[in-house]
Amino acid sequence: MKLQEIYDLAIEVGSAADPRGKAGIERILSDAKKGYESLSDDDKKFFDEEKLVNPYADTRILYGDPEAEISNIFAGIDMEVQELLLADRLKEKGIEIDLVVSHHPEGRALAALDQVMKMQADIWHEFGVPINIGDVLMDKRAKEVKRAVSPINHDRPVDCARLLGIPLMCVHTPADNLVSSYLQKYLEDSEPYLVEDVVKGLRDIPEYEEATKMNAGPTIVSGNGKRRAGKVLVMMTGGTGGPEGSVEKLAAAGVGTMVEMHIDEKLKKKADEFGLNVVIAGHIASDNIGVNLFLDQLEERGIEVITGSGLKRFKR
Repeated sequence: MKLQEIYDLAIEVGSAADPRGKAGIERILSDAKKGYESLSDDDKKFFDEEKLVNPYADTRILYGDPEAEISNIFAGIDMEVQELLLADRLKEKGIEIDLVVSHHPEGRALAALDQVMKMQADIWHEFGVPINIGDVLMDKRAKEVKRAVSPINHDRPVDCARLLGIPLMCVHTPADNLVSSYLQKYLEDSEPYLVEDVVKGLRDIPEYEEATKMNAGPTIVSGNGKRRAGKVLVMMTGGTGGPEGSVEKLAAAGVGTMVEMHIDEKLKKKADEFGLNVVIAGHIASDNIGVNLFLDQLEERGIEVITGSGLKRFKR
């Protein structure tokens, strides 16, 4: 496959699993086109034209020729300077690596992380939170993330890839869409009655089984195992953690249990206050599922995969 084809496939599978559906994706791309066409010629040179074809600002080819032929990839959760140096060392030892694939964004994709967060409001809306309320909550949180991310030295790994001559790309929200969609269906099909049933069900999934053995598996952080689970919402896409105000709205809308990758202390306290059960499935283990689902697609197309940086390969 060409590098461009791998990138296009990431967008394709991520869009297919996107909670906003085909119409939502088309609207995002249409709005991007309208925004671009409304700009002056001077401003157009600063517009990221990838937004015209890719709704995920945190997923990009960061370095490399899009026409390069790719047969072997090195994939991981955080592929930063040290992993790129490892890739170079592995190549010296005769291991073929044509492309490094990171799950977490780097470079301009990391700088644009806040731009994918609005989709969380669409997910809440599907579970009963008015979209206007979700937009207000999400706008404030996205601005917080933008301020937090902006001082980071975004291009360190990208510069390393360029100096070593190793193509680099990141696949963030598309992979998160895959795991979120997969787990939502899995839990709806299994119909857990108690919160402990949610945890037991998750531990039957290979990535979470492995994480549990490593003391990083699913755990209940709000509520307890003997509470009834109620309506279960899997919240694992949309850039990063949402606003604490969403907890009250979701509880009022009838959500009984949230399954998340991670949660900060403010959201945990809000969940306690409003009686919302929260199961933390595990950040890296959850990322493993999403990336593995994408790697399945690549291996079906003949790509050879080696993994590192917290990624353990489980095939489906």
